[in-house]
Amino acid sequence: MTTTRPTTTTSSPDPATAVARERRFPPGFLWGSATAAYQIEGAAAEDGRSPSIWDTFAWVPGAVIDGDTGDVACDHYHRMPDDVALMSTLNLNAYRFSTAWPRVRPDGGAPDERGIGFYSRLVDELLGRDITPWVTLYHWDLPQALEDAGGWTNRDTAYRFAEYALSLYDALGDRVPFWTTMNEPWCSAFLGYTGGQHAPGRQEGVAGVVAAHHLMLGHGLVVDELRRRGSTAQLGITLNLTVADPFDPAEPADVAAAHRVDHLWNRIFLDPVLRGSYAQDLHSITDGMTWQGKAWEEFVDDGDLALISTPLDVLGVNYYHGDGASGRPAPAGGPAGLADPAPRPAGAVAVPRRRRHHLPPPGLPGDRPRLGGAARRAHPAAGPPPRGVRRPADVHHRERRGLRRRGGARRLGRRPGAVGVRPRPPGRRARRDGRRCRRTRLLRVVAARQLRVGLRLRAAVRAGARRLRHAAADAEDQRAAVRRGRGDLGAPRVAGSRGGRPVACRA
Repeated sequence: MTTTRPTTTTSSPDPATAVARERRFPPGFLWGSATAAYQIEGAAAEDGRSPSIWDTFAWVPGAVIDGDTGDVACDHYHRMPDDVALMSTLNLNAYRFSTAWPRVRPDGGAPDERGIGFYSRLVDELLGRDITPWVTLYHWDLPQALEDAGGWTNRDTAYRFAEYALSLYDALGDRVPFWTTMNEPWCSAFLGYTGGQHAPGRQEGVAGVVAAHHLMLGHGLVVDELRRRGSTAQLGITLNLTVADPFDPAEPADVAAAHRVDHLWNRIFLDPVLRGSYAQDLHSITDGMTWQGKAWEEFVDDGDLALISTPLDVLGVNYYHGDGASGRPAPAGGPAGLADPAPRPAGAVAVPRRRRHHLPPPGLPGDRPRLGGAARRAHPAAGPPPRGVRRPADVHHRERRGLRRRGGARRLGRRPGAVGVRPRPPGRRARRDGRRCRRTRLLRVVAARQLRVGLRLRAAVRAGARRLRHAAADAEDQRAAVRRGRGDLGAPRVAGSRGGRPVACRA
């Protein structure tokens, strides 16, 4: 009598599902959402609130698309309890909200208890639903009265900001564990005072650098005073950083332009915060540029950088896209783009990175640093970041290694001037003139539900690319038929068809 051992077969798990199952966020990780006061509160003229620079800016015809304003917005000021209830149904762990300076200290003057009371009720409502409150003190809504006195190009505004911040801390500090001083000061400085795309809409060249210094001075004054008081709150700042690449790495002018973008976007904030100094190259880049007859360095007083570099607990990073920088002149009649409104020598142009938008950023090949390395370059001796510092780029790279496609799937690359897309073997990268090149990757996310959404989105994008290729092939077929003198051009293929068989496409 013979017996056979039963055999069992196991199917290989889907790599994406396996990775999503394996990933675990650390204890204490906060899942939350964030808003800005002007964008949601409304009640622009209620309970003593004075106009902000964004009220004034949005009221100018043509300044904002469709003439939208924050006069009503989401009406959060009146619907706050219901909004917090919605956050609870989403199972948020934290809520980062900004406080309106014109509501807390109208016109930059004395505190108004009605404005402070609103945020006190908001904090209590959040705590009652086990949602951690996280305050952002400045999200661009400077009181218009202070702008009339010079705004952030006036050093006194930094001291007025510290007074406003301390008024709020005195009222909420016992219940709010996280405080962010500034949100994206680059936008406030360069889009507000150099490019003019944001409030207050000034276009005054190197005034943006002066404003950037005073914004950082305001940050330093607040953090330093709270440290002196022995505050146990987690204190930080949120910066919007970029990865600046030369549009053509073989072109010296493009390399120099990328260097300038890095300094006028990243290093101008990271260096004073982490090193207590401004990079020497920043001085060289802005050499000869003046505002009101002065170089921007003349607005930096002794002791400013010591205040700005007061140690942080949290460095927030907002990352939207990378930028390709070119030193060649912009096309005649075409805008240089919003990627480089900072002051620059003539001919330096930054343009949004083509076909390489990604969130968070994939790794950059060769010696091009990742976004996560921007802070380390500014402060290489800092060692590991303090607890709570968000490093989305580094987290993404670990996820990306696990989510990389397996099984010999073909990867796609594009050669300049080539028609269509060529396949390449797995494990190899396309080369452009001997240099490694990148390809667009969609954001991979690790939460299982979001991962499924991301995979469906990737499939939809690829289907769209196939439809475009088919349309191009149809056009070429028709042109060829005309050249051959044939009158019958044939029936065009159905968009999204394969081998002549129509495939259902969703609009």
